[in-house]
Amino acid sequence: MLIKDKATHGLFAVAASALLASTLVAGCAGGALTTREKGAGIGALGGAAAGGIIGSAVRHPGAGAAIGGLLGLGAGALIGDQLQGRDNQATVQDQQIQRNQLEVERQRTELEELRRRKQEY
Repeated sequence: MLIKDKATHGLFAVAASALLASTLVAGCAGGALTTREKGAGIGALGGAAAGGIIGSAVRHPGAGAAIGGLLGLGAGALIGDQLQGRDNQATVQDQQIQRNQLEVERQRTELEELRRRKQEY
């Protein structure tokens, strides 16, 4: 039984190390973090902390932290994705507003030109 526990612990340690290394490598890929990525990171950290606390109550803080981290990662990514979608939508709306304002200004200038020409005749 003790060997099985050591093997499980070793497997968990290897998996956790691989996950951490891959996260660091992917994080260094370049560019600023998106809202989705920030949400995923915050969720993973919060989930790991909560999972570690809950896991320590049942004497398995590592497993609790791993499970909590994965669940937090998923939840944080979903929330971050929703926020990023809203940010993208707001950007599109701002661009449309700017185009509309330019068009209104163009039409105002054209009307003034037409009024000026009418007064000349």
